Amino acid sequence: MTVEIFDINEETRPAVSVTKAAAAHLLKQVQGKGMSAVRLSVKESGCTGYSYVMEEVNAPRDGDITVTACAGLTLFIDAVSLPYLRNTELDMVQQGVNNNLQFNNPNVSVACGCGESFDIEGP
Repeated sequence: MTVEIFDINEETRPAVSVTKAAAAHLLKQVQGKGMSAVRLSVKESGCTGYSYVMEEVNAPRDGDITVTACAGLTLFIDAVSLPYLRNTELDMVQQGVNNNLQFNNPNVSVACGCGESFDIEGP
């Protein structure tokens, strides 16, 4: 006999969330390029395993999950990348005189020292 546990909150939360500051920044970037949405995925890269990929797009690819963020921003999440991205928050943070887009990803188990790549414990 097996027991499956479901987290009701997991099903009602968006796969990825975006703070107001990050949404405003991303929306400006997308609109500046004549696009309407951001597509998020991961790719094998770097010394640790994976890196984030962000693309300005007008439409999802087959299988993408659509998330409507604040400020009218639309995100398309690559379904294959979802285990690496689930519950990630995109935030715009100020570091010194610079503003940087930051991925607050609770799934990351190890990240490289330069911050360019990450890995999670089994997808």
